[in-house]
Amino acid sequence: MPQSPHILIVDDTPFNTDLLSRLLTKNRFEVSVAENGEMALAMVKNHRPHLILLDVMMPIMDGFETCRRLKADSQTQDIPVIFISALVESVDKVKGFKVGAVDYITKPFQRQEVLVRVRTHLNLSHLQQQYQLKNSIVINNCELKAKIDRMIVHGRF
Repeated sequence: MPQSPHILIVDDTPFNTDLLSRLLTKNRFEVSVAENGEMALAMVKNHRPHLILLDVMMPIMDGFETCRRLKADSQTQDIPVIFISALVESVDKVKGFKVGAVDYITKPFQRQEVLVRVRTHLNLSHLQQQYQLKNSIVINNCELKAKIDRMIVHGRF
């Protein structure tokens, strides 16, 4: 996990963004804020966050559509998205997971819960990146070995 992970908070309510920003900054996270989904999509292109905390109910573009677009883009599909919403119905949570979220926190949220979930998903994301890197190294080594074996068999070594 990076030393100061960058978290993008996407919420149209200043009270929520201020509270989350203070909580995360106090705990050594770098924080950016977007007030709607369109703004978030533009910001992600310029400064890729390690994780996104995303509200559902926002003007211009709701959180579900924002997440769907993030997951449809190969440049952003692996950024963990945690919904943080006042929508507490199971159907909303399921919809959040179906569009690609890794977690769903209901408002009003507990500060410690937010921190633990953010850290957990940052760690999982880091481990997944490490796994993918090691896997590609193993694949490259296998391909190299096969190439060397072919060269030996054909006497070109």
